[in-house]
Amino acid sequence: MILHFENARLIDPEAGSDALGSLTVKDGLIVARNGAAPKQAEVVDVGGKCLAPGMVDWGVKIGEPGERHRESFRSAGLAAAAGGVTTIIARPDTTPAIDTPETLEFVTRRATEAPVRIRHMAALTKGRAGREMTEIGFLLDAGAIAFTDAFHVATETKALSRAFTYARSLGALVIGHPQEPGLSAGAAATSGKFSSLRGLPGVSPMAERMGLERDLALVEMTGVRYHADQITTACSLPALERAKAAGLDVTAGTSIHHLTLNEIDVGDYRTFFKMTPPLRSEEDRMAMVEAVANGLIDVISSMHTPADEESKRLPFEEAAAGAVALETLLPAAMRLYHAGAMDMPTLWRALSLNPARRLGLPQGRLAEGAPADLILFDPDAPFLLDRFTLRSKSKNTPFDGQRMEGKVLATFVAGTQVFKA
Repeated sequence: MILHFENARLIDPEAGSDALGSLTVKDGLIVARNGAAPKQAEVVDVGGKCLAPGMVDWGVKIGEPGERHRESFRSAGLAAAAGGVTTIIARPDTTPAIDTPETLEFVTRRATEAPVRIRHMAALTKGRAGREMTEIGFLLDAGAIAFTDAFHVATETKALSRAFTYARSLGALVIGHPQEPGLSAGAAATSGKFSSLRGLPGVSPMAERMGLERDLALVEMTGVRYHADQITTACSLPALERAKAAGLDVTAGTSIHHLTLNEIDVGDYRTFFKMTPPLRSEEDRMAMVEAVANGLIDVISSMHTPADEESKRLPFEEAAAGAVALETLLPAAMRLYHAGAMDMPTLWRALSLNPARRLGLPQGRLAEGAPADLILFDPDAPFLLDRFTLRSKSKNTPFDGQRMEGKVLATFVAGTQVFKA
């Protein structure tokens, strides 16, 4: 089948353009832009709505194996398709962890149940314990796209340096979670006046900077390719900027929640606002928005972390951290666009192009020959979010009951429609 989209507002992060045009898709690839419709094509007039590369969401937690009741590959795939995410980059913090080729092969087979593309990160150390490195070479051969211990921060720096050195010898990408584990242990909020007034144990923003500085020193020592999963505090940005200026192979991401929410949202102790790392001050949030806009922070991700009702209906300190976000990533990102913080190409650079490039994937572009992984959406469509309509098995979203703008109208993977509103 040949699809021809016309009268489309094409969001091209690679060219930095946002303009009306047409797009032709054949055999799963983009074959032409702004050309006439082929005679045998199915013509789709999208009425001036936005057509952009599908989002590449880096850092999604899926509950298989071990926590299928929280999220399965099928439910995560359906949520992703409805949210305009065409490629999921899944985390290895499962039970057991994805730390052997056999476990990786199992989840790779299971991922075929999803209507979107799913690639897997593997654990950097066995059991994500930070002591003994995994079989990085075998895991690469089995399809691992990167290596991370997710939210578990290694304390044995010598073991971590060995893993970095070995990963460097194989050209593997390592993802770190910048945090000083001693300072951040037991924290439920960012330290300061607000957390003190609420009686919540806090962690200083400096814990993130300290963790990042350690990781960057190891990167300088070993030469490994490195990505910081979440930079959330202004005090971390100078270190990141220095590392990039020094020519280190370093990139960084942040979560959509740290770009659109702040510590005041925790005010009534709603556990859906408990994140890892915790939500930051408004000054930090604005600094992160600016860092994405100017390209210092490369990637925006959902950090989708499903949690069941039982693990969230607890006192704030004891509740599980994290929120589902596959379906809310687009409307949350539209808050940044409507606020004038960044334009569409800049947003899609961080949501699609940069993560695809960093991971060596061909997605994230509207160029001829690129995969036809596309999202059609209306950036202005208003709605009231009801968490029980979400396709994720878990419903722990901080946006429940909030007025939002931005609806996905259709999602295509390799030219095949996998979602229609």
